[in-house]
Amino acid sequence: MTSLEVNARNEDSGPGGYAAARLLLLHEKERSGPPRRTALARLTDDWLAGLFAAAAPPRGTALVAVGGYGRSELSPRSDLDLLLLHDGTADKAAIAALADRIWYPVWDLGLALDHSVRTPAEARATAADDLKVHLGLLDARPLAGDAGLVAALRTTVLADWRNQAPRRLPELDALCRERAERMGELQFLLEPDLKEARGGLRDAQALRAVAASWLADAPREGLDRARRRLLDTRDALHLATGRATDRLALQEQDAVAAELGLLDADTLLREVYEAARTISYATDVTWREVNRVLKARSARPRLRSLLGGRSGAGRPGGKPPIERTPLAEGVVEMDGEVVLARTARPERDPVLPLRAAAAAAQSGLPLSPHAVRRLAATAPPLPVPWPAEAREELVTLLGAGEATVPVWEALEAEGIVTRLLPDWERVRCRPQRNPVHTWTVDRHLVETAVRAASLTRRVGRPDLLLVAALLHDIGKGWPGDHSVAGETIARDLAARVGFDRTDTATVATAVRHHLLLVETATRRDLDDPATVESVAAAVGTLGTLELLHALTEADALATGPAAWSSWRASLVADLVKRVAGALAGEPLPDPEAAAPSAEQERLAIEALRTGEPVLALHTRDEHTAVPDDSDPDDSASDEAAPEPVGVELVIALPDQPGVLPAVAGVLALHRLTVRAADLRAVDLPTGLGSGSVLVLDWRVAAEYGSLPEAARLRADLVRALDGSLDIPARLAEREAAYPRRRGLTAPPPRVTVAAADSRLATVIEVRAQDAPGLLHRIGRALEGAAVRVRSAHVSTLGANAVDTLYVTRPDGSLLPPEEAVDLARTLEAALG
Repeated sequence: MTSLEVNARNEDSGPGGYAAARLLLLHEKERSGPPRRTALARLTDDWLAGLFAAAAPPRGTALVAVGGYGRSELSPRSDLDLLLLHDGTADKAAIAALADRIWYPVWDLGLALDHSVRTPAEARATAADDLKVHLGLLDARPLAGDAGLVAALRTTVLADWRNQAPRRLPELDALCRERAERMGELQFLLEPDLKEARGGLRDAQALRAVAASWLADAPREGLDRARRRLLDTRDALHLATGRATDRLALQEQDAVAAELGLLDADTLLREVYEAARTISYATDVTWREVNRVLKARSARPRLRSLLGGRSGAGRPGGKPPIERTPLAEGVVEMDGEVVLARTARPERDPVLPLRAAAAAAQSGLPLSPHAVRRLAATAPPLPVPWPAEAREELVTLLGAGEATVPVWEALEAEGIVTRLLPDWERVRCRPQRNPVHTWTVDRHLVETAVRAASLTRRVGRPDLLLVAALLHDIGKGWPGDHSVAGETIARDLAARVGFDRTDTATVATAVRHHLLLVETATRRDLDDPATVESVAAAVGTLGTLELLHALTEADALATGPAAWSSWRASLVADLVKRVAGALAGEPLPDPEAAAPSAEQERLAIEALRTGEPVLALHTRDEHTAVPDDSDPDDSASDEAAPEPVGVELVIALPDQPGVLPAVAGVLALHRLTVRAADLRAVDLPTGLGSGSVLVLDWRVAAEYGSLPEAARLRADLVRALDGSLDIPARLAEREAAYPRRRGLTAPPPRVTVAAADSRLATVIEVRAQDAPGLLHRIGRALEGAAVRVRSAHVSTLGANAVDTLYVTRPDGSLLPPEEAVDLARTLEAALG
């Protein structure tokens, strides 16, 4: 017994002594983790036992710890789960008075309390109706009073649990699945709930309950260590925040990491993810075994009936034979799982792990954990470079689509993936701080291969696509540009896997340029010949171009819902078409020689005639203009294309200062997101005389709801240009109400001169936090700098915006390097 516990016991069992000893214990740096949780539970046990004894309890009563407290797992801010058990012989008033003598001191200290008063029969009845109560009673532990009463209850509750397992376990499985659907998977969440998310402490508790049923057992390897890591993290979270919380919020992660003595928040998340992954894998394996056993039990009576009362065909009392269906050399299906054949010799067959995994994925069956464990322990390493069979089995595994994921997880659980691909260790469980990403780096790579499997018919070399998909972000485990680092790693791994020099170079090129198409398509002017020429030079061949096109789509789809859309797909497809033409030797069109379209010319003439803005609004696909008095909902509908790629807004007005910020501000006020904008001056000789008209071609999308009426847009634009509509003030009101996450500070904006080699304009790139009216603020700063905007291209992922501006001097010439740098600094200061 420690000096703290002695002091607490000696100080009259009062709340003051317990509170002081508790506080000292929680701040003992040399004692943490399981020893501190055990000591805190023992300290609390002694205090509560003292309260119970001081209350002069009647005979036949006991104080019982249940749930987490019953397991002696008290975190600094844990609830106290207590049951006051009595045999029913004492007076009800005496039992109520005893309860008050215990509960009120707990409440007086501000401790959370989950309490109940029941007889053993009442406890059993409540457990029969409430699964959570039954789970809590499985961990019942006597604190004071009649220990025999508690022991009898424990024995009865455990017997009930085992007898009712065929009914209660499916109920528990459904409860876990519902919670996982609601709370998400802990191993992929940036702000996970350590208790409720899938792979968290609740699932670890469920595995203990399954084991207690004697129906099935969880894989033991690493499970206790994973559970201990989550408990340690929760302890540190309670101490860092001073609150009873299980949610590891972003703003708390650095403090929690420091409390645990870890390097940084990323190290913390990797350890938490690793623990959650161990529990999640054990959960999958355990529930699969539970369902198998329950299915077999329910099938036996029917089988005996069909066989006339015999247990086996021709073998009274024997079991029916288990079928073993061959899948590949050394691999069979048995009882719904992929296992090793009796004749398999994994110690002599280095390809067997990949062959078994490929067979399982192609069959859509789980890989037996026993088989994986045996393969990990006995299979020799593959020679380097791999033999052709091993490379083909890897490609077969990756090409199985969704079925690849659980098989890959089984290989990872036993360390086989890292043995096959040593560089995988650096991306394993690595968090991605950008909320656009759904997965950790390693799972994102697997998900990209899954997406790529559905695109293999579009490329000449499906094997290269699948391997490039698996490796495209492999450089994220290294400092610097992950595409550059990834190129070197992918080259080494492709050679290791056994590809020849040409194929290895293709995979390395795909990894190096896996972001090239989407970044160019969304941030550069595709009408600029320099844009197409630079992509063609980087890609080199048509085969690599089609590979990159498929990889781009697979990567975006595997990133998250915000990373891919019909709009992005159309831009990438347009770029690919232009680059393919360039690679085929077709001449690039001169954008300076392009005449305005018939609609642009018509609108320009009308604007010159009236001296006021004229606009047309139509879908990107149909090109059907919307008159000012038309119904916008009719114009926005597109039965032939149920998911239009955007809306085109064409505006013509006499050339004048302030056009770009005015239009951008009006669009922001109407909640239209700008995706691209092209601006050109059109000189028109007309019967009214000649004049210069500015034509703006915008691609926009409604943030939500239907499109605004074109007449309202035009009216607000007129007011913005004449100064009667105060756009900055209106946008300031919007921005003040813009939701921001508590505790998060956006990084400052960054403006750079892009090395785009454009012969048409100087390219300025703005990276900033997305907010209403961002393009309006950029436009105002550019107006003050006296430059002309040729085009603007807007790309937004989550909270991050990347706006690319093609600007010139007023006479149309490029900005000298010094002026371009000064402009970038001016923009950065204005946005900051």
